[in-house]
Amino acid sequence: MHSEKTLVTGGVRSGKSRYAEGLLSSHPQVTYLAPGPVPDPATDPEWADRIALHRSRRPSGWRTVETSRLAESLSDGTPPFLLDCLGTWLTAVVDELGTWDVPLVQWQDTFDARLHDLVQAWQAVPGVAVAVTNEVGMGLVSEHRSGRVFTDLLGRTNQAVAAVSDHVVLVVAGRALRL
Repeated sequence: MHSEKTLVTGGVRSGKSRYAEGLLSSHPQVTYLAPGPVPDPATDPEWADRIALHRSRRPSGWRTVETSRLAESLSDGTPPFLLDCLGTWLTAVVDELGTWDVPLVQWQDTFDARLHDLVQAWQAVPGVAVAVTNEVGMGLVSEHRSGRVFTDLLGRTNQAVAAVSDHVVLVVAGRALRL
């Protein structure tokens, strides 16, 4: 079986998810891994609208798995995979750890173990896999500690996944640039 991993990165609303979906459009069945929070229109209508848009673009043969346990899903699931996105995975992991207000030094080893497991599972996928992530390294440094922690950890996550990917694509204004 052909194995090929692609990481698609870009800013918010850059077209990265649509581009990633296009990479898998010839596959009648795709396992779509969605690690973000389950949308609740009553508490966050904007998030619910974003998720509804993503869902509406998925072909009927694509199976959605909503989970932050990406390493397990990649290891136990059936490729091709579309993982959208690493930023929401990171948020889910920090939420699960309950550590937004805890100094990073106290929980970084736990996060690093989860990241290591994800990278190993990504690398071991025996088929096609596409991951979407946010590019956070081009903006200002957040004035809030939680924002700085998120940016630092997502930057490390992106670098680790990119290092074991066959292709990395930057999407800006709907245009893709292979790196």
